[in-house]
Amino acid sequence: MRIRPVDARTMSRLVAVPLLLVLLVAPACTTGDEVEPHLGDGSLGLIEVLNGRQIQIRAFYTNGGDLSLFGNSAEMAIVFAVEDYGPIKGRGVNLGAALDDTCTAEGGLAGAQVIVAQGDVAGVIGTNCSIAAAEASPLLTRAGMVLVSPGNTAPSLTSDLAGNEGASHFPGYYRTAHNDLIQGESVAHFLYRQGVTTAAAVHDGGPYTLGLATAFSDAFAEHGGTITGIWEVDREDEDLVPVLTEIAAGEPEALFFPIFWPTGGHLVEQAAEIPGFSDMVFATADGLLNDSFLSLPQSEGTYVSGPDSRFGDNTNQTTGQSAPRLRARYEETAEGSPTGTYWGHAYDATVLLLDAISAASYVRSDDGALVIDRAGIREYLDNLSGFQGVTGILSCDEFGDCGASRVVIHEHLDSTDIEATRQSVIYEVGPDDG
Repeated sequence: MRIRPVDARTMSRLVAVPLLLVLLVAPACTTGDEVEPHLGDGSLGLIEVLNGRQIQIRAFYTNGGDLSLFGNSAEMAIVFAVEDYGPIKGRGVNLGAALDDTCTAEGGLAGAQVIVAQGDVAGVIGTNCSIAAAEASPLLTRAGMVLVSPGNTAPSLTSDLAGNEGASHFPGYYRTAHNDLIQGESVAHFLYRQGVTTAAAVHDGGPYTLGLATAFSDAFAEHGGTITGIWEVDREDEDLVPVLTEIAAGEPEALFFPIFWPTGGHLVEQAAEIPGFSDMVFATADGLLNDSFLSLPQSEGTYVSGPDSRFGDNTNQTTGQSAPRLRARYEETAEGSPTGTYWGHAYDATVLLLDAISAASYVRSDDGALVIDRAGIREYLDNLSGFQGVTGILSCDEFGDCGASRVVIHEHLDSTDIEATRQSVIYEVGPDDG
């Protein structure tokens, strides 16, 4: 089973479906004297799955271009989770056609419009990129759906971890990935502890890169360090020499660049030709924790932060599938290791959504239809606590941060031995480590 992607051109044609008609559809009415126990009060509408029909969910991730390595791993994990879970109260689960978030705001909006227009979708797994989620989340959640992301990390999508709602947070949004305030603090603390007292940061203006660069800069200053500057680069710009020259003029001891491929590749290749970078410490994040970047000789020596993917023997409590078994299954199916960092997060996110649908549904007594209460799906996720997943123990806070949230830092020493880098953890921290 493989999800068939829908390209951006197809999405642009589909988004012409009037959304208002979908949003104004009246909730399904129930009949019969008794209703099975289930979560939800009907306030967000009901979905009827008639006999012979399937429950509809959707996968929404980056599946094309330079960043398809993120989506390729997520896709397989999502498919595995649906297969492992099986039917819900006699109904199969249909993923439909996958949608490409293109890791852009435009892709997030277009894909969300397509999903909302379909009307009967119970929930969505995605997006990979925070910039896409910032546009998709309001549209999907206002239509009563949930969006459960395995890869978004921007603090703005949830909260500042101190009880304050993020600027792009909407009820109905959840994630199994970490909050980048944890990652930014981790890198700042690590570098300062290494004796680095001055640093610069680079971002591309998107909520993920800007949020992480800001989190790092704030934390580094709190530790007593000095930020010599924060620079923005264009994701489409291949010539970074002018920006790099300005950065070098400030003489920072370290440069933190939580950006994507291929921009990060251009940065290290061009910095290698500028004298001011010869002794500078380089640090980046999970956007570049991929084979393309790590295979560049100029990337050697870089510290790379990201989620802790050392899952050990962790087993998802619902499906009974362990991390080692899933990884072996992935390698056998794809003939190689997962190309993206968040494959385990995608598996857990899918299982959580399916568990929520199960808890929020009942079989109607008079005609056997399965009725899904949209509010009940949120109720289940809002109260999730102590769930054992492949990625660790998952619990959702009031803003949708559900992930195990351990962050690690890898030291990249050899561009010809990428697996050694992935296994090399020189620093780790979790949300409760202080």
